[in-house]
Amino acid sequence: MASRARVRAPELIGKGGWLNTGGNDLTLTDLRGRIVILDFWTFCCVNCLHVLDELRELEERHRDSVVIIGVHSPKFVHEADHQAVVDAVERYGVEHPVLDDPELATWKQYAVRAWPTLVVIDPEGYVVAQHAGEGHAHAIEALVEELIAEHGAKGTLRRGDGPYVPPEPVATDLRFPGKAVRLPGGTFLVSDTTRHQLVELGADGEEVLRRIGSGERGLGPDSFNEPQGLALLPDGTVAVADTVNHAVRVFDPATGTLETVAGTGKQWWQGSPTAGPAREVDLSSPWDLAWWQDRLWIAMAGVHQIWAYDPADGTVAVAAGTTNEGLVDGPAAEAWFAQPSGLAAAGDRLWIADSETSAVRWIERAADDAADGYVVRTAVGTGLFDFGHRDGAAEQALLQHPLGVTALPDGSVAVADTYNHALRRYDPASGEVTTLATDLREPSAAVLADDDIVVVESARHRLTRLRLPEEAVRVESVAHRTQRAATDIAPGTLRLDVVFQAPAGQKLDTRYGPSTRLLVSATPPELLADGAGAGTDLARDLVLADGASEGVLHVSAMAASCDDAPDVEYPACHVHQQDWGVPVRITRDGAARLGLVLAGLDAE
Repeated sequence: MASRARVRAPELIGKGGWLNTGGNDLTLTDLRGRIVILDFWTFCCVNCLHVLDELRELEERHRDSVVIIGVHSPKFVHEADHQAVVDAVERYGVEHPVLDDPELATWKQYAVRAWPTLVVIDPEGYVVAQHAGEGHAHAIEALVEELIAEHGAKGTLRRGDGPYVPPEPVATDLRFPGKAVRLPGGTFLVSDTTRHQLVELGADGEEVLRRIGSGERGLGPDSFNEPQGLALLPDGTVAVADTVNHAVRVFDPATGTLETVAGTGKQWWQGSPTAGPAREVDLSSPWDLAWWQDRLWIAMAGVHQIWAYDPADGTVAVAAGTTNEGLVDGPAAEAWFAQPSGLAAAGDRLWIADSETSAVRWIERAADDAADGYVVRTAVGTGLFDFGHRDGAAEQALLQHPLGVTALPDGSVAVADTYNHALRRYDPASGEVTTLATDLREPSAAVLADDDIVVVESARHRLTRLRLPEEAVRVESVAHRTQRAATDIAPGTLRLDVVFQAPAGQKLDTRYGPSTRLLVSATPPELLADGAGAGTDLARDLVLADGASEGVLHVSAMAASCDDAPDVEYPACHVHQQDWGVPVRITRDGAARLGLVLAGLDAE
């Protein structure tokens, strides 16, 4: 067996303490003899949620020898709230111990730079691999098999039950509901996300009339997998964003039938088709839906895009976004989004809650009204790192990870400002942002009901009816910036190295050209004098602008590896990808090299 680099793993520390352990604190000494996989995640991050799903099968298969530890490392202020972490662990069905690390202590000890990051620790307590981003489950599975064989032979592998202790179930009618729609008869259909069901509630928003779905994860005629968005279609049926199934379903309230109309059940990866027969094209975490301009529009949170399904010909296609994560307006094909999670159709505009940029944006037809000529514009929000709760003129107003938008009768838009626990309002006529209600626990959507607005209070597991207020609520303004330690770099030329080591038994797939991609940009753009843009080499020299002092480097990397099997015509291939936002500070004594690990270990 080839030798591998080993680094002693730092201890696991976090001010928030441990979850899913029955009240016990864990140390690496307690875990000695087991293969430990640290999953650095934060619950706002859809890529982190993808990794949770990627790990489920590995976790079940190797439960007697592998211990997965979730290290929750917050991006937003709300995510540092311990109860919010407790809620998220239940909401997303996390069935392993979780360390709540609100001050990023363990994150810093392991030199983590991105969500999600996986770190593998061998049974003797040494770090043997690190992987950033998604798509690494197959590589980790192969490494786990190697470690089991190696340490089984050495006698250093200890099998047995792991430290996971499930929490006690809680009896409520809904459990972390996601979205809701009002049916023509006045009842409400709600996506009961954590229980993998739809629930029809009476006109009072409380009485349970029926449940749709078995409650077990699946893509069958009677199952969902963490459904979210709902949209009433012209024929009275309801489209469902079946998020973790990567599919769009249609439920008929009259007959109770459930049909898949888009998606294959597999997650979309770079290089997959972006248009075609809807049942043959992969999707990625569809989060919300809206019927607009005779098509069903899809907030494709998993790839930072907006797609559209055309029921007339049964096709689906990308409508806006490049898959790059950020806030860039302009022609739809060139725009950047960041985890769009809410949609609302209103006349000639499709409103969007762009959660990771804490923004409200919209799509409309371009001025020349060309066929499918759409443009993207931003009403509220500035980018990935600034957020808060501040009312006033839209250009300086702040939100915190909104998940829902609702078109109001007067032409304004209500915003489910999820991490501020508030219902906000943006008025295009005045350009002002106000607060309509506070003390809502993680509101994720809202729906109109006559003169009221019914809010999906996700973390209180209920619908809450509010009278639409005429006066705004006054709140104390607060602004935040994502808090991560800046990396000190030297002025001049910075060597950027994205480290990628193909998994054992695989190699980079170069049969059809370069199998790697690197995209670099900066905030502010003036930080870089040279080196921004796209390329195929995972190493690049970046030239920092004279006089620049600080900023954020945005790095997006992708690598495709395939089984190293010359006798197989079509070997199995896998895509590894990650986006980094690296805060940097330019100092005379800073480093001249920035190493980012996509897969493997950085030897320098």
